[in-house]
Amino acid sequence: MIPNRKILFVTGIGTDVGKTVCAAVLTESLKADYWKPVQAGGLDNTDRKTVTQLTSPGTITHLEAVRLKLAASPHKAAQKEQKCIMAEDLILPETKNKLIIEGAGGLYVPINEQFCMIDWIEQLGVEVALVVRNYLGCINHTLMSIQALKQRHIPLKYLVFNGPFDEDTRRVILSYPDIQATILDIPDFKTLNARSIIRVAIRIRKQVNPNDRA
Repeated sequence: MIPNRKILFVTGIGTDVGKTVCAAVLTESLKADYWKPVQAGGLDNTDRKTVTQLTSPGTITHLEAVRLKLAASPHKAAQKEQKCIMAEDLILPETKNKLIIEGAGGLYVPINEQFCMIDWIEQLGVEVALVVRNYLGCINHTLMSIQALKQRHIPLKYLVFNGPFDEDTRRVILSYPDIQATILDIPDFKTLNARSIIRVAIRIRKQVNPNDRA
């Protein structure tokens, strides 16, 4: 199946690896729209609001399909409100532009008890940007995530190293057989604002395929 190259799905090897900041960089770099389909918790300071603040004026950030009060996996947060999120609830926003979708947590975070993020990615038929952060266990989590994508024939477009990395850890990850992804490096930001995001986005733009820009 030929992937829908107008959509890039940003996922991570786990929670708290910096997906939203990386999504902001990619949104800015590719001059794309942004969409977080499920916001669980943090409704006063959503990821959509963060990306809006961190990108150029005029960047389109689409409303969430599902907003839940509890900061938990989507299935648990939905259960708390006597809801069940179905794939048909996650209606893609209408846009002619490239679209960055930010998932919740990692690939096997449940949307409902029978349907995980990776299932939806496979259903969408899109490419993935996998965000990796350096911590004890990140090699295992990274290689398992890459293997899961390969087993589903989901194309890994970008492998994003977010923040400083131990060189041995990085080497082991990149020695995994047949990684076809473009490797992107995003630094820790001493000051996190639109200016700093744009600066990195300009550098990252030189690494992405010009045909991928909307």
